[in-house]
Amino acid sequence: MTLTKTKTTLSQVEILAKLYLEGKPAEISKETIAQLCDWLMDEFHQLPLNLQFSDYMRYDNAKEMFGDIEKGHLWVSAESYDSAVYPNPIYGFIFQGMHDYDHYLTDSDFSLDGEIAAYHFATKRVPSLDIQKILYSEIVLRSAAYLYLGHTADPKIVFPYHSNR
Repeated sequence: MTLTKTKTTLSQVEILAKLYLEGKPAEISKETIAQLCDWLMDEFHQLPLNLQFSDYMRYDNAKEMFGDIEKGHLWVSAESYDSAVYPNPIYGFIFQGMHDYDHYLTDSDFSLDGEIAAYHFATKRVPSLDIQKILYSEIVLRSAAYLYLGHTADPKIVFPYHSNR
């Protein structure tokens, strides 16, 4: 397995991180949240893995995670999915498992390029543009904030080029 090479620069990470960190939380309709949750549940039923909850387990790198996936299980850290967009924590848990499996399927690491590859792979399956925007915030922007800060940013969903009127 060959992991995706990093091509992004610090300035790209910084620009995307600031869009996330300085962005106001998006207003998301109840219909979109319901559609997101339905889609995530469908994704969950297709995962060929045993997802295992952990309060503390976090993979240091994609190779380590891929090793577990190849054994049919995946640890999902509670720290990774505490976004307020989900009406129930199970959907965040499912999202993280699906997203990590997308890393495996795209052979991509946890760099910004790897996150973008996983995002593009997921967007091919989503039912709406609104969910694509949520995934962009969750996958690309929040990951850029993590890379920029060196730790997890407060969870939120932002639509950087969309006004909340």
